[in-house]
Amino acid sequence: MADMTTRPCPCGLSKSYGDCCGRFHAGTAAAPTAEALMRSRYCAFVKGDAAYLLRTWHPRTRPARLDLDPGMRWTGLEILAAGDGTAFHTTGTVEFRASYRGGSLHERSRFERVDGAWVYVDGEFPS
Repeated sequence: MADMTTRPCPCGLSKSYGDCCGRFHAGTAAAPTAEALMRSRYCAFVKGDAAYLLRTWHPRTRPARLDLDPGMRWTGLEILAAGDGTAFHTTGTVEFRASYRGGSLHERSRFERVDGAWVYVDGEFPS
Protein backbone atom coordinates (compact mmCIF):
# COMPACT_ATOMS: atom_id res chain seq x y z
CA MET A 1 0.00 0.00 0.00
CA ALA A 2 1.32 3.47 -0.93
CA ASP A 3 2.09 5.83 1.91
CA MET A 4 -0.01 8.98 2.25
CA THR A 5 2.50 11.22 0.46
CA THR A 6 2.30 9.23 -2.79
CA ARG A 7 -1.49 8.94 -2.95
CA PRO A 8 -3.47 11.37 -5.13
CA CYS A 9 -4.09 14.70 -3.43
CA PRO A 10 -7.67 15.12 -2.17
CA CYS A 11 -7.76 18.67 -3.60
CA GLY A 12 -8.41 17.28 -7.07
CA LEU A 13 -5.19 18.20 -8.87
CA SER A 14 -3.30 15.43 -10.63
CA LYS A 15 -0.38 15.42 -8.20
CA SER A 16 0.43 13.23 -5.24
CA TYR A 17 -0.46 14.59 -1.80
CA GLY A 18 3.24 14.98 -0.99
CA ASP A 19 3.92 17.04 -4.12
CA CYS A 20 0.73 19.07 -3.78
CA CYS A 21 -0.97 20.11 -0.52
CA GLY A 22 1.17 17.91 1.73
CA ARG A 23 4.14 20.25 1.41
CA PHE A 24 1.98 23.19 2.52
CA HIS A 25 0.62 21.19 5.47
CA ALA A 26 4.17 20.20 6.47
CA GLY A 27 5.31 23.83 6.30
CA THR A 28 8.04 23.16 3.71
CA ALA A 29 6.39 25.51 1.21
CA ALA A 30 3.78 28.28 1.22
CA ALA A 31 0.78 28.30 -1.10
CA PRO A 32 1.76 30.57 -4.02
CA THR A 33 -1.80 31.63 -4.92
CA ALA A 34 -5.15 32.11 -3.20
CA GLU A 35 -6.50 29.11 -5.14
CA ALA A 36 -3.61 26.91 -3.99
CA LEU A 37 -4.29 27.96 -0.40
CA MET A 38 -8.00 27.22 -0.81
CA ARG A 39 -7.23 23.78 -2.21
CA SER A 40 -4.82 23.09 0.66
CA ARG A 41 -7.43 24.19 3.18
CA TYR A 42 -10.00 21.85 1.62
CA CYS A 43 -7.41 19.08 1.86
CA ALA A 44 -6.83 19.99 5.53
CA PHE A 45 -10.57 19.58 6.16
CA VAL A 46 -10.40 16.16 4.48
CA LYS A 47 -7.48 15.17 6.72
CA GLY A 48 -8.83 16.79 9.89
CA ASP A 49 -5.82 19.13 10.19
CA ALA A 50 -7.31 21.91 12.37
CA ALA A 51 -3.84 23.31 13.17
CA TYR A 52 -3.18 24.06 9.48
CA LEU A 53 -6.62 25.61 9.07
CA LEU A 54 -6.02 27.94 12.02
CA ARG A 55 -2.48 28.75 10.86
CA THR A 56 -3.78 29.83 7.44
CA TRP A 57 -6.72 31.89 8.77
CA HIS A 58 -6.42 35.69 8.89
CA PRO A 59 -5.61 36.84 12.45
CA ARG A 60 -8.53 39.28 12.54
CA THR A 61 -11.16 36.64 11.61
CA ARG A 62 -9.57 33.43 12.99
CA PRO A 63 -11.57 31.67 15.71
CA ALA A 64 -9.86 30.85 18.99
CA ARG A 65 -10.29 27.14 18.23
CA LEU A 66 -11.71 24.90 15.58
CA ASP A 67 -13.54 21.69 16.38
CA LEU A 68 -13.81 19.53 13.27
CA ASP A 69 -16.45 16.81 13.01
CA PRO A 70 -14.53 13.51 12.79
CA GLY A 71 -17.56 11.92 11.09
CA MET A 72 -17.55 14.40 8.18
CA ARG A 73 -16.50 12.76 4.89
CA TRP A 74 -15.48 15.23 2.19
CA THR A 75 -15.76 13.67 -1.28
CA GLY A 76 -14.68 16.26 -3.84
CA LEU A 77 -13.76 19.81 -4.72
CA GLU A 78 -14.80 21.86 -7.76
CA ILE A 79 -13.33 25.32 -8.38
CA LEU A 80 -16.05 27.47 -9.98
CA ALA A 81 -14.16 30.77 -10.31
CA ALA A 82 -11.03 32.53 -9.08
CA GLY A 83 -10.28 36.24 -9.12
CA ASP A 84 -6.89 37.85 -8.56
CA GLY A 85 -4.96 35.97 -5.87
CA THR A 86 -1.69 35.54 -7.80
CA ALA A 87 1.85 36.65 -6.99
CA PHE A 88 0.90 40.09 -8.36
CA HIS A 89 -2.05 40.63 -5.99
CA THR A 90 -2.64 41.27 -2.30
CA THR A 91 -6.23 39.97 -2.30
CA GLY A 92 -8.10 37.25 -4.11
CA THR A 93 -11.34 35.31 -4.22
CA VAL A 94 -12.10 31.67 -4.95
CA GLU A 95 -15.60 30.34 -5.51
CA PHE A 96 -15.91 26.60 -5.03
CA ARG A 97 -18.22 23.70 -4.35
CA ALA A 98 -17.01 21.14 -1.83
CA SER A 99 -18.98 17.90 -1.74
CA TYR A 100 -19.43 15.74 1.30
CA ARG A 101 -21.36 12.59 1.97
CA GLY A 102 -24.96 13.81 1.95
CA GLY A 103 -24.56 17.25 0.33
CA SER A 104 -22.30 20.07 -0.75
CA LEU A 105 -21.04 23.48 0.37
CA HIS A 106 -20.92 26.39 -2.10
CA GLU A 107 -18.75 29.31 -0.94
CA ARG A 108 -17.02 32.38 -2.31
CA SER A 109 -13.93 32.78 -0.12
CA ARG A 110 -11.85 35.92 0.33
CA PHE A 111 -8.09 35.76 0.81
CA GLU A 112 -5.41 38.33 1.67
CA ARG A 113 -1.67 38.32 2.03
CA VAL A 114 -0.31 38.75 5.56
CA ASP A 115 3.47 39.10 5.79
CA GLY A 116 3.66 37.80 2.22
CA ALA A 117 1.64 34.62 2.84
CA TRP A 118 -1.89 33.95 1.63
CA VAL A 119 -4.49 33.54 4.38
CA TYR A 120 -8.23 32.88 4.41
CA VAL A 121 -10.29 35.90 5.52
CA ASP A 122 -13.92 34.80 5.28
CA GLY A 123 -16.54 33.48 2.93
CA GLU A 124 -20.05 34.07 1.73
CA PHE A 125 -22.57 31.57 0.49
CA PRO A 126 -23.92 32.60 -2.93
CA SER A 127 -27.51 31.66 -3.67
